[in-house]
Parts: sequence; structure tokens; C-alpha cells
Amino acid sequence: MTNHCSRLYDYHVWANKIIFNRLKELPPHLYNQEIQSVFSSVSKVMAHIYKVDCGWLDILMGKSMKEAMEASFQIEADAESRSLEELEAMYDELSARFKACINEHPDLEKEVILDNPYAGILNTRYSEFIIQVVNHGTYHRGNLSAMLRQLGHSSVMTEYGLFMYHDESRLRMSAVSAY
Repeated sequence: MTNHCSRLYDYHVWANKIIFNRLKELPPHLYNQEIQSVFSSVSKVMAHIYKVDCGWLDILMGKSMKEAMEASFQIEADAESRSLEELEAMYDELSARFKACINEHPDLEKEVILDNPYAGILNTRYSEFIIQVVNHGTYHRGNLSAMLRQLGHSSVMTEYGLFMYHDESRLRMSAVSAY
């Protein structure tokens, strides 16, 4: 499962990078423009994804969910105050830390008790935290696509299937250049 979790997380990072690149192509004012939608702006969606990723990394590294959620308010406020480029740099640093944690984790399949202050106790595995991060990001990238359409712009495809082809193509190019 470790390799599968690592690959799923790679997809999450790839999809977020695709979104950051698309957002940088659009008029800069759209990033903070207020709209009536699931989130009140694109910047708030991006800050939310970042905040939740930070929280799950904290939990994966041993913090309680309550501690991670308490820290998330300041993390989200900080992320919302940043420019798109600043948030992208913060996300790059976070994803490197998250990937290192996945790779160095002693047992992602170890059973663990998650105490969610709102939902209660859950018997789960560390690997499911990573699946949650990826699923959460996918859900909100979908929100973001709808919001961009609402603002008069197209989004980009970030489906896992496209990642698989992109990743396979990258691996073939690496093999060819090795010769």
C-alpha cells in the first residue's frame, strides 16, 4: 500500500500543480474576485485545500485531530493572505514534507484511532489519511473548475486517468534518455 499511497499523493501534487499553472494563465484579479459559489473566491478554495493538507500531515505525524484543527485556523488565514505565487511556493514546500513523511513512515497500514471532535472515534489506518487528502483535493478542484466556468474561463483536466498517461509518458522518456 505504501507505493499506492505514494502514487496517489503524487497524483494530488500533479493535479494541484496543473491548477496553479492554469490560474497563473488567467487575469490576476480573478484569483481574489468575489463570486456567489461554493467558496466566495478562487483564493479561498486554494487556501482551504492547503489548510486541510497541512492538517492531515500534522495528524499523520502524530498530532491529534483536535490539535491539527486548532492550528488550521491560522494556517488558513495566512494562506488566504498570500498571492497565488506565494501560496504555490508554500504548497511546494508542504508537498515535499508530506512526500517525505509518506516515504519515511514506518507503517502506513498500521491501525490507528482517529478522534474527530465532530464525528467521534474512528478505527482506521494511516494510509487512509492519504486517500482522504487526495479525495478532498479532487473534490475541491471540481468546485474550482465550476467556479472558473462561472467566471467565464475554462479550467483544466486533472483526472487521475490523465495523470496515469502523463506519468507513464514521463517514465518512458526517462528510460529513453538513459540510453
